This record gives sequence, structure tokens and C-alpha cells, in this order.
Amino acid sequence: MEIEISAEAKDKALNRRVAVTVVILSVFMGLCGIKDGNIVQAMQQAQSASVDGWNEYQATRLKQHLAENSRAQIAVLAPDDVRSAPVLAQLDREIAKYRIEAPRLATEAKRRAAQYDAFNVHDDQFDASDAAISTAISIAAVSALAETAWLLGAAWAFGAFGLFLGACGFLGWGFHPQLLSGLLG
Repeated sequence: MEIEISAEAKDKALNRRVAVTVVILSVFMGLCGIKDGNIVQAMQQAQSASVDGWNEYQATRLKQHLAENSRAQIAVLAPDDVRSAPVLAQLDREIAKYRIEAPRLATEAKRRAAQYDAFNVHDDQFDASDAAISTAISIAAVSALAETAWLLGAAWAFGAFGLFLGACGFLGWGFHPQLLSGLLG
């Protein structure tokens, strides 16, 4: 008693739709991956610049504090006003410079941190797009194996959501998959 199992699909139209779906989603996912990689690099640069900016701000504030303390000590302890006057004048110039420089450095560091946050929204969009499209491709594969059209419809729903999120990332739209990011983040 031999049982012959046919490897041919009964519904070739379904398989063609699955194949087209997988190709479209795979190509779009590849393009999103390239863009997401570039965004991640920009995020790293923005974060590095922000950290450097805050370090420079802290160093400037520390130098200001040291100059102010030095000035106060010299003013109190110097036995000769004539000899201490040039030193005090130099410290006054440094203190004035640090008072101007510190707020500028803080503003720049905050700008870089905000830039990082803006990039992060788009990174999350591409990550969620990748997850949705991967799920769509997996469901499409199962729909071909099970020869079930409704599963292909579910794959298209996930794929459409993934395409939407990827488009948001490419076009700079502010939509953020907050719930998905919260669950996966």
C-alpha cells in the first residue's frame, strides 16, 4: 500500500500572491534596514556630542568655581594689593568668560540630546516596521503551506502596518508606536 503525496499546491494563485507579498515586503524591509542603520549612526554621533557637551559644561563650571574660590582666597590672604591686583584681574576675566561660556555649552548639549531623541523616534519606527514585516512574511509562508487565504489576509494586515511604519520613518512623520515600543523596549 503506497501513499503518494503531491508536492504541488492546489491553489497556485494563492502561492503567487504569497510570492509577490514576500518580495515586496522583503525589498521594503531591506531599504528600511539601510535607512535605520544610517539613523543609528546619527544617533550615536548625537549622543556622543551630547555627552561631550555636558562634560565640557561641567569642566567649565568647575573651572569657574575654582577661579572664584582662588579669587576669594587671594583677596582675603594677599598681603600686598599691588602685587595681587593683576592676578585678581586675570581671575575676574576668567570668571566672566566661564559665566558666558557655561550657558552656551548647556544649550548646545541640550540641543544634541533633543536631536538624539528625534532620531530615536525614527529608529523605533523602523524597528517596529521590521518586526511587523517579519511577522507578515512568516504568516504569508504559513498561508502558502496551509493553503489558507485568510492567513494571507492577516499577513497583508501586518505588512500594511509595517509599510506604514517604514513610510513614517522615511518621511519623518511623528507617528510613534508607543505601545509596541513600550512592550519591546
